[in-house]
Amino acid sequence: MNDPNDKNKRPGPRVEVIRKGPGAPVAPRPIAPAPRPVAPIAPAAPVAPRVVPVSPAPAPARTVSGTMPMVSPRPGMGAGPRPSRPGPPGRGPPRSGGFRGPSTPRPPPTPEAIVALAKKERVPNRIAKGELEGKMKCRIWKKLHAEEARRFDQAFTLLEQHPTLELTEAFGVVQSGLTVDEFLARRARAKKRDEVKKARSSVDGAPIDAFIQGLIESKAELSIVLGERTTLDVLTAVQPVSFEGERSGRLEKIQVVLLARRATWEALANQVERDARLAQKPTPVARQPSRRPVNDPRPMVDAVGKDVKFVLRNGITLTQRLNAVGPYDVLVGDEASPLFIPLHAMLSWSAVEEAAPA
Repeated sequence: MNDPNDKNKRPGPRVEVIRKGPGAPVAPRPIAPAPRPVAPIAPAAPVAPRVVPVSPAPAPARTVSGTMPMVSPRPGMGAGPRPSRPGPPGRGPPRSGGFRGPSTPRPPPTPEAIVALAKKERVPNRIAKGELEGKMKCRIWKKLHAEEARRFDQAFTLLEQHPTLELTEAFGVVQSGLTVDEFLARRARAKKRDEVKKARSSVDGAPIDAFIQGLIESKAELSIVLGERTTLDVLTAVQPVSFEGERSGRLEKIQVVLLARRATWEALANQVERDARLAQKPTPVARQPSRRPVNDPRPMVDAVGKDVKFVLRNGITLTQRLNAVGPYDVLVGDEASPLFIPLHAMLSWSAVEEAAPA
């Protein structure tokens, strides 16, 4: 038997029995043993309390009957909004709000103001216009583009020496390295070339093309008058700068002075006037159309249907009725069998005035 007074013997684990129902076997459930006693820990030495200074309590709020208690403000705090710091001298009062209002648009610069500023600063007009519009300053542009600024300075110096020049012309003189007279002469030639191209493109050449195509299709025998001689041939094709003949082959248009059917020219050849000096040595034709005596067909358009006097480069002078005008040639004489005369073969032409009726 277990002696309940035996202190050296450990007690067995206690078992808790749970009954779930009548007749159901119950398994024993172990119960955790009781905790073992722990020896008490000696208390630590007492620590002196830390003294913290305490600010004096604020004065009690004054109360007024029927109202909320009034609290006195802290030192340094005003009752109203904090005053703003004064701004730098020379400025007005600060604006209200956090953004600027819409600015007034600047009026566009006038052409006179642009030219005046460009002349003063010796810069292109586009740079002067940019400064007047609030963009890059002229002095900044001259620092960033020193080489171009130097050329424009030379151009403005030329304008002072030659008041008739334009800025573009003066700048062209500086870039080309030519003298003013040489540059103006070259510019005039270029302008003349542009005028000739414009004149040729403004005249319809359909009547002339139809006449040449009819000669090719009919295989008519033609009299082709050159500078010093006349040849007989039949056209087989036409190229932009030449004719193709059965006998002579390729023939440059610039060599042709007059072209007509053989019978037409033989009937007229003895009636025309001739300059003996030009017949022996015809006037040469310049390769550049702008240098030829007659290169603009537009004035002849008004003379269609009238008698016109032509002086050709090999000395032939004839007066015939003008039938059609093309970009490079004209048709004169009888409408059924006209004469073909290129513009480059003419030294001059003039309309014959009709005599007034008696």
